[in-house]
Amino acid sequence: MSSDKAKLARISEDFWKWRASTQPDSYDDITRVERPTGWRPDWSPDAIIERRQILADFAHRHSLLDLTDAPVPDQVDAALLGSALARAHWELELLRDWRRNPCFYLDQALVPIYNLLLAPPPFQDTRAHDVVAHLRCVPELLAQARHHLTGQAAGSLTQYALRLLGTADTALGTAMAALHPFLATAQAAELVTATAAAQHALVAYREWLQEHLPTFTATTSPGPQALRYFLHRVALLPYSVRQLRDMGRQEYARAAAAELLLRRRHQDLPEPPLAADAAHQIERQRTDEEDIRIFLRTEGIIDLPDDLRHYRNAPMPPYLEPLTWLGVPHYMASPHRSDDDALRYIRRPGSDLPYFQRAEAHDPRVGIIHEGIHAWQSALSWRHPNRQRRHYYDSAANEGIAFHGEELMLQAELFDDSPASALFVVNAMRLRALRVEVDLGLALGELSLEQAAARLTEYVPMDPGTAWEEAAFFAGHPGQGLSYLTGKIQIHALLADTAQRQGDSFRIDSFMGRLWREGNVPFALQRWELLGDRDHVDAARRLGGDCDASALGLAEAPVG
Repeated sequence: MSSDKAKLARISEDFWKWRASTQPDSYDDITRVERPTGWRPDWSPDAIIERRQILADFAHRHSLLDLTDAPVPDQVDAALLGSALARAHWELELLRDWRRNPCFYLDQALVPIYNLLLAPPPFQDTRAHDVVAHLRCVPELLAQARHHLTGQAAGSLTQYALRLLGTADTALGTAMAALHPFLATAQAAELVTATAAAQHALVAYREWLQEHLPTFTATTSPGPQALRYFLHRVALLPYSVRQLRDMGRQEYARAAAAELLLRRRHQDLPEPPLAADAAHQIERQRTDEEDIRIFLRTEGIIDLPDDLRHYRNAPMPPYLEPLTWLGVPHYMASPHRSDDDALRYIRRPGSDLPYFQRAEAHDPRVGIIHEGIHAWQSALSWRHPNRQRRHYYDSAANEGIAFHGEELMLQAELFDDSPASALFVVNAMRLRALRVEVDLGLALGELSLEQAAARLTEYVPMDPGTAWEEAAFFAGHPGQGLSYLTGKIQIHALLADTAQRQGDSFRIDSFMGRLWREGNVPFALQRWELLGDRDHVDAARRLGGDCDASALGLAEAPVG
């Protein structure tokens, strides 16, 4: 191993260890990180100053590496670390959710608790202790929120935080009361006290936000230059904002046209029945998941190892249900528990379920071909022999693979026996295309939260609750909404070019197996490594240009 390659491995190891302690929590299930033993969130002024110092040291160490003449895979690893460093810089200095988004502190205070509830019982002593300890952190984290948000927060994001806080204390109390019987006696008693203190802190935070709302005038948008930094320095996308918008509009029109044709063809078919109850849905989903794995193999799409973990439905636990507004109700496990089956917790089937959950209650396969792909792809990536390829960098790769999988299953005629399910898949394609317009509109300040939610409600259409949830999430996480389509488009190009290059020797199952194993790696880098084609890497660098903190004219955000 060359000296610089060895240094890269050490820097990467150090960085990801640090990242496990400092990465912000969010609603998203793909970005969840395995925390070190005894970890507690800290967004105090001192913690932010320390983050800046350590990140600057990592960036300096990275800048000293010289892998110009190294094999392409080593250069890709160096670029991956650069992407990860850029993401940390983006979060801390450009997006600045810790300064402008009151919802951010609900995530940092409550999502760690939610994540601890996702693994199935029993609640061993360590996990039970951590739940109580994180409840005790809630008052301090919300005090840190008040310190950082004063005079800096965005009014629209504050209004959404107030919507959530209207029932947050009651929901937390209901959830912890349901958890109480699962804990040992001593821990159950501590849970009651810690929950009461956390509820009091949530009420106080709500009252403080309500009082200070008139003073919160910061924009929801991070601005065009900051967005450009994310698109090209973090996500390594080779497309300009204008190109992305055109792609979204073209995909929306294509999906809308396909949906119209399907609806006309099947207009006289009645809506299929919902599962009789959760138990029936769980049993059907288990059978469907195994059938789809066989389908993937027999159709020559991808050959998943027999020992690869499964993706299952499970009944929604009573201690989790009141808190599902905090995160996707999936247990995705982690690299150190990579053999654990991934679980999606489901509610009783009913017509009142939101957009995605109702579709899965009609046909669990529509969930398997997206969330199941996430479960399989993440487990394959966790097995990667190169430790640097096991980590999340940006959503375009992971979400692109799942979105591509949906269309691939549709084209492979998986849903020929269920026109209603085929219609949903096409409608979801329309949603993901519309997310590009919504994501860019929010990030550039062209759409308000209300306008974004209204657009999703009208043009998908979807229920208003899900639409508001999506709009608020995209406002706080620019670039995530457009990741589905941009990833899928890059896969289509990579697949076509690889098939052209390899000719008769091309096998789609080999291509897909590699794609999923490398599923954390941005596709511009996958193209470089697989085809020796640097065009997308160079395009991203050219579009990113000099869009660093100094070029943006942004000083470090003050912390006190």
